[in-house]
Amino acid sequence: MTDCQLYLISPLDVGGAFPERLARALDAGPVAAFQFRVKDIDEHEAARLAAPLQAICAAREVAFIVNDSISLAKRIKADGVHLGQDDGTVEEARQRLGRDAQIGVTCHNSRHLAMEAGEAGADYVAFGAFFPTTTKQTEHRAEPDLLSWWQELMEIPCVAIGGITPENCAPLVEAGADFLAVSGAVWNGDEVEAVKAFHRVLGAA
Repeated sequence: MTDCQLYLISPLDVGGAFPERLARALDAGPVAAFQFRVKDIDEHEAARLAAPLQAICAAREVAFIVNDSISLAKRIKADGVHLGQDDGTVEEARQRLGRDAQIGVTCHNSRHLAMEAGEAGADYVAFGAFFPTTTKQTEHRAEPDLLSWWQELMEIPCVAIGGITPENCAPLVEAGADFLAVSGAVWNGDEVEAVKAFHRVLGAA
């Protein structure tokens, strides 16, 4: 059984007191990566908002991953980029960000997309949504057996995403998720308690 790790995804509003909340969440228990996910703002503003969060992650050796934008990831020298199916190719990201960048790809519930991403050189693939989520519109529902199938076949880590909470995550861990990508379950309440609750389940699994 591999040790499953937490992968935090930002809320859409990362201004105001959010940097302090992020620091508290990261100090509440081990977190492998943080994904900076903002919408409908220009790259200059995104870079400004990212700066304090990136510093908080760097101080704690947490990977800082930019959602969707290869150009923003390059501009701020992020640790990597997470690509949706319409955000450019793994090859393009690798070319622009270098061989050390962490490149992840959203594969929904598709074995075919995941195989393609793996063959293209992705560092991880993300499957979901496993549960209903209010964070974003989801058209795809994935089942835990997808994680088990991937683990048996491939060495590349897989991320489970979509409506994951401390209460429902155990089957995903048991099925073989390397990372649990969580957003609302942490930021919609007390982030410290939420991270601790996830770690109680991860420790028990």
